[in-house]
Amino acid sequence: MFKSLNFKVILFGFIFTFFSSFGQSFFLGLFNSSIRDALSITHGQFGSIYASATLLSSFILVWVGKKIDDFNILKFSSYVIILLSISCFLFSKISSIVFLFISIFLMRLSGQGLMSHTATTTIARFFEKSRGRALSTTWLGLSLAEFILPLLIIFLLTFIDWRNIWIAISISVIIILPIVIITLVKNVKLDSREKSSVLNIKTKDIKQWTRVEVLKDYRFYIICLSMLAMPWIATGTFVYQSFIVSSKNWGPYVIAQSFMVYSVLSVLTLFLSGFLIDKFSSRRLLIYMNIPLLLSTFVLHYFNSPISSFAFLGLIGISNGLANILGSSTWAEIYGVKYIGSIKALTTALMVFSTAFGTALFGFLIDKSFSVEQIALVSGSYILIAISLLFLIKNKLNPQYL
Repeated sequence: MFKSLNFKVILFGFIFTFFSSFGQSFFLGLFNSSIRDALSITHGQFGSIYASATLLSSFILVWVGKKIDDFNILKFSSYVIILLSISCFLFSKISSIVFLFISIFLMRLSGQGLMSHTATTTIARFFEKSRGRALSTTWLGLSLAEFILPLLIIFLLTFIDWRNIWIAISISVIIILPIVIITLVKNVKLDSREKSSVLNIKTKDIKQWTRVEVLKDYRFYIICLSMLAMPWIATGTFVYQSFIVSSKNWGPYVIAQSFMVYSVLSVLTLFLSGFLIDKFSSRRLLIYMNIPLLLSTFVLHYFNSPISSFAFLGLIGISNGLANILGSSTWAEIYGVKYIGSIKALTTALMVFSTAFGTALFGFLIDKSFSVEQIALVSGSYILIAISLLFLIKNKLNPQYL
């Protein structure tokens, strides 16, 4: 399917999304208990620090992320690797609440933010004809990490101190990733992009939007409403899964097995959506992205059986697979690729911000004695509004041609 330089760029994206997992919520959450014990803080204190640090990282990412348009891939990714390695090392030295805030901020910025931003921006910019399949393959890196790292870390924590694990991660980052970028993307430039005899004729004439122009386009905000539904609702669900489990009386083993369904359906959707995007375009698929997520809130609201846990997380997994690819390819299709780094920096920052928002909102609602069914209703109402607004402009999502 992919040849030569194309394969190298995809492998680069795959590895970078895998390593982005060190800054993702699912990975950092594995050390929640160890950190709270070390600092003697509560769940609520940890959640507040996590949300505020994530929020700050989203603001910084808007500025730092746009620099990918000013440097070649090798130089920019080198800076990201150094920052990630330093962040991992500092994480092993957490000794106070202030240090915890700084460490989470750096991990969210370098890991979840810049690593995934570098990978997806490079793929979206480089590929045209097979952008959907390339992005779906790239995101499998994170799916692989989600599948193997939790079990590995839980196993390692039984006989290795958590701080030593982070030191080992830091060393792995600074040894492995420089070899990866020198081997795979040293010679990659925008003018070495994948050639498409069919699409090149069209894309040459597409208006290349700057970030300032995008911010003046009303379509951007309506699309963002839909794009941000998955991050904040899924993050809230994952962070407060213990609240959902206790409210529904599902039991820990049921939710653990349900996460396997989530992972499998995410991967299957990644594969399928990549081909669908290349065939029909992201713009046409966007309207369907959050329908499974909407159905998941329906399941959570109306059903209490343990079996419904599988349907609930499985439906979230389907939307997650769609959102991962559409979140990168849609912007490239509508606004062009010349300034895609600057645009993606903004949208990635908004995504990171929404995860902080989800954590804070779910916690606030739980503290206000909202039931899990009421929280599902709030989430479902947001999704329904976002889908409805997107439906109204679905015929206005085509790019502008010069």
